[in-house]
Amino acid sequence: MGEDRIVNKLSLVGIIGNVFLSAFKLLAGIFGNSGAMISDAVHSLSDVFATLIAWVGVVMSRQKEDKEHPYGHERLECVASLILGVILAGTGVGIGYTGIHKLYFESEAIETPTLLPLIAAVVSIVVKEGMFWYTMYYAKRLDSPAFKADAWHHRSDAISSIGSFIGIGLARLGFTFMDPVASLLICLLILKVAFDICQDALNKMLDTSCDSVFEQKVSNFVNEQEGVQKIDMLRTRQFGSKIYIDLEIAVRRDSSLIEAHAIAERVHEAVEKKFPNVKHVMIHVNPGEE
Repeated sequence: MGEDRIVNKLSLVGIIGNVFLSAFKLLAGIFGNSGAMISDAVHSLSDVFATLIAWVGVVMSRQKEDKEHPYGHERLECVASLILGVILAGTGVGIGYTGIHKLYFESEAIETPTLLPLIAAVVSIVVKEGMFWYTMYYAKRLDSPAFKADAWHHRSDAISSIGSFIGIGLARLGFTFMDPVASLLICLLILKVAFDICQDALNKMLDTSCDSVFEQKVSNFVNEQEGVQKIDMLRTRQFGSKIYIDLEIAVRRDSSLIEAHAIAERVHEAVEKKFPNVKHVMIHVNPGEE
């Protein structure tokens, strides 16, 4: 399956799935007297916008380099992830506010939920967890930060539905205050996921280096290449879903310019072939030992 087709398929599944799930949970919350389920429905509805933003970000980031953007557009995907995180945080705050308002100003008016929102919570947990694994599988194939963020958006919705299930269940047992308390727990879980998504997006927008494990793999691979005596300097930086590498290698000091250039070219091509996420390797050759 081509990458463009995967992107469109992921977006379509996410949008259609969330629209139907949001409608089902909203009706279950309204007719089942559950504020927690209504909050959960709002969270699912935010997933629709999240998927749309992820799709736009991925499509725009895959544009070819042009005169104004010679390094490409990969960072646009990080912008999409950042927007997703902000939307998720806003959703969490809204849900938290509703829960606090009910606890402090409408505590006497809280009704006992019916069985319907409890069933809706179970359906939501199963469906959203399935959507998480489905989206994450293809997001890893695409190595897409935006769709990975969208997958975690699905997972956060599944977790919030678990909170709804517990809160609604306790409310049905007579602890009616647990329904809005569940909304507060959902709020905290959503804010944690939002923070992680925003942090990851900002790291990739600020040329943050890759982790030491990846850099060690690159270092070991380069040192194995014919003609390379040692690595004098290795730096990496994340550029959206891609990676740039600045590398200084030492070759025999009596090598001709043509020989040194050939070694550098071989290393350049080998690294980009070995590590598909590496968009470009800039290599500087230093004189080594005899």
